[in-house]
Amino acid sequence: MSGRAHVRRLAHRRGANFSLGFRLLPAAKRRAVYAAYAACRIPDDIVDEAGPEVAATELERRLDAWREEVERTYAGAPGTAETAALAEVLPEFPIPKGALLGLVEGCRMDLERRRYRTFADLERYCELVAVTISDISLAIFGVLRAEAAAAGRHLALALQLTNIARDVGEDLGRGRIYLPQDELARFGVAERDLEAGRVDTPAYAALMAFECGRAREHFRAANPLPAMLEAGSRPAVRVMGGVYRRVLDRVAADPAAAFRRRAELPRWQRVTAIAGGLLARPFV
Repeated sequence: MSGRAHVRRLAHRRGANFSLGFRLLPAAKRRAVYAAYAACRIPDDIVDEAGPEVAATELERRLDAWREEVERTYAGAPGTAETAALAEVLPEFPIPKGALLGLVEGCRMDLERRRYRTFADLERYCELVAVTISDISLAIFGVLRAEAAAAGRHLALALQLTNIARDVGEDLGRGRIYLPQDELARFGVAERDLEAGRVDTPAYAALMAFECGRAREHFRAANPLPAMLEAGSRPAVRVMGGVYRRVLDRVAADPAAAFRRRAELPRWQRVTAIAGGLLARPFV
């Protein structure tokens, strides 16, 4: 299988929510997004897909090896199917190497810390694992106005905060709690409650209403983004944001259910999100 075919298949298999938007991009941008998505998955999978038997030192070594692979790719010597696909699109799309390397450091944070004291602490993590991906994406989508970077940051934070709200139970299974510790305390939710699955409570509902509200504000602040991009990229961005905003709505509607099972969109809501994107509706 060619590198191009490999990254396309990976995006459709692993990035179901994103791939709804990817398919709407012009062919050249679509190839670039598939390649970038695959490259971004590598460090994330190194950390999240390894079993408990794999030592942290080994995961650090693998992240370091991936950093070196990114460096070689930008030097013109890719060594994997993913980086071969990435190297193929770099002459046309100025995907920033620094963003790919920043993402590696964000994934490394998952090896180094499992709790965040405040939202300011969490925001730094989000900058590395989400805003870097916005920088990569904007290099492909094509920016018409300088303000797109700030709007892209808001959308990246909205998507990442949606992931955090959706995946509380799943992340706990990996020993991680991304919800800020001071916010847990403010709403009266103890870690032992989460560990015991005691989430059918007014306190947890209030906490998650707050967390989902913050994510929704970032979606609102990102509404101007599509108009700041090249026309061919706008439907894809609207669809991707719209899909995630609907996921956020499902989490907000029943946070206890989302804790126990990842919130997924039914087919009709996916169709609605695509229609909304094609009709240029705002994220919120």
